[in-house]
Amino acid sequence: MSEPQSNAQQPLRIKPVLSFWQIFNMCFGFLGIQFGFALQNANVSRIFQTLGASIDEIPILWIAAPLTGLLVQPIIGYMSDNTWGRLGRRRPYFLIGAICTTLAIFVMPHSPVLWVAAGMLWIMDASINIAMEPFRALVGDNLPNRQRTLGYAMQSFFIGIGAVVASALPYILTNYFDVANTAPAGEIADSVRYAFYFGGAVLLVAVCWTVLTTKEYSPEQLAEFESNSPITNEQVYSRSWQAYRKAAIIWSVLGLLLTVIVMVNALDKQLYILTIGLFAFGPLQWYCSQRLKQTSNANRHQQGMVFSVVDSLFHMPKAMHQLAFVQFFSWFALFSMWIYTTAAVTDYHYGTQDVLSKAYNDGADWVGMLFASYNGFAALAAILIPLLAMAVGLKLTHLINLFCGGLGLISFYFIQDPSLLWIPMIGVGIAWASILSIPYALLANVLPAGKMGIYMGIFNFFIVIPQLLAASVLGVILNTFFDGKPIFALIMGGSFMLLAGISVLFVSSNAAD
Repeated sequence: MSEPQSNAQQPLRIKPVLSFWQIFNMCFGFLGIQFGFALQNANVSRIFQTLGASIDEIPILWIAAPLTGLLVQPIIGYMSDNTWGRLGRRRPYFLIGAICTTLAIFVMPHSPVLWVAAGMLWIMDASINIAMEPFRALVGDNLPNRQRTLGYAMQSFFIGIGAVVASALPYILTNYFDVANTAPAGEIADSVRYAFYFGGAVLLVAVCWTVLTTKEYSPEQLAEFESNSPITNEQVYSRSWQAYRKAAIIWSVLGLLLTVIVMVNALDKQLYILTIGLFAFGPLQWYCSQRLKQTSNANRHQQGMVFSVVDSLFHMPKAMHQLAFVQFFSWFALFSMWIYTTAAVTDYHYGTQDVLSKAYNDGADWVGMLFASYNGFAALAAILIPLLAMAVGLKLTHLINLFCGGLGLISFYFIQDPSLLWIPMIGVGIAWASILSIPYALLANVLPAGKMGIYMGIFNFFIVIPQLLAASVLGVILNTFFDGKPIFALIMGGSFMLLAGISVLFVSSNAAD
């Protein structure tokens, strides 16, 4: 089989099909990235509660994760689109992100107080995003359209395998190696600390494997492929500097007004995340209006990173707009699950909120196993997703999978025996594998190769924004309507995942071809 070539090799006009092992090596680094991500998802709420955070404070502490993704991914996407060196286009960012993430993982379980843990989460997630974003773009760069579903499904497979082991590590260490899962007040249990050490090492090794075994196409080769593709870098830019100026005023005024309302009425402080975010979008658009006013429309691509990110946001392909709704509902559901499953299971199924009790820590360990199980089911589902997609199409496949996940989350309320909670995790795992593969396959098929990185970074907005919204309003909703009971966060999450499935039906059919 052919493989990505260096500049010294003869240029190709059609992107070649890669072998199984080339795709395997290209995606293997995601095993390590997911080790870090899964340790974070399964254990950070536990760390926060151990260090004194209350249930309604957890969403605001988690805000570091989506906020850093919102800032980092489009920046890295733009930079990697415009990078070429000895390590290629995307691989330098894999390596830098992996080294920084490993260091943060080693430090995280030694956080002495809550604010240090929150800061380490911020650093860890920023580093994970530096490594993660180029992996998505790399599949789009290296694979022809017909192999992209397989490529993203392979990433989902490694995500599932990595997350299974990482999520289960504290439980395994406690039950099979007699490592303590309790600790004095204000200290992190040994089972969590040792899991983080092991995970950091695996992350670095796996990413280095991809860096060393995978080649990339040069910019000249990508341009050659682009010349034979119906998707090109040439876009029609219709947004004028006057439109940017008007929108800047509207967004700034709206954000400021809502911030004042929250302040005057002493509403939940988590709502500031949403209102300040709305306000901040105003100055960004004002900056774009100034840049565009001073130059011609033909020179938009020379206006720098900030302008390129914002301007590309307003000139997305039609299918990307439609996929934004699917992503919004999907990731609101996932964020609800990640931040509230530990609290929901320990409270609703184990009957305790005492973080120092054995019941709480047993429940938290079981949540780690549940997270491991849904990732295991995701790894199995990732093998079958390309086959199902060939049979019924990408859109219907994604709808079926999301419905499995939504019904699984809702069923947590109806299952009283915690030992049976692995059953709904089958559906969650199927949905998770689908969320990590099918939207990216749909998207990559409509993106110009020269802007693959920046658009993959912008696509992350529709992962991050629902998480910011969830962090802003979930605590308020639970306290206002559900007496602070975290189990209802899982029901809301399941409902949003069902909405995501319905939204797939409205994605342009061209994106599914």
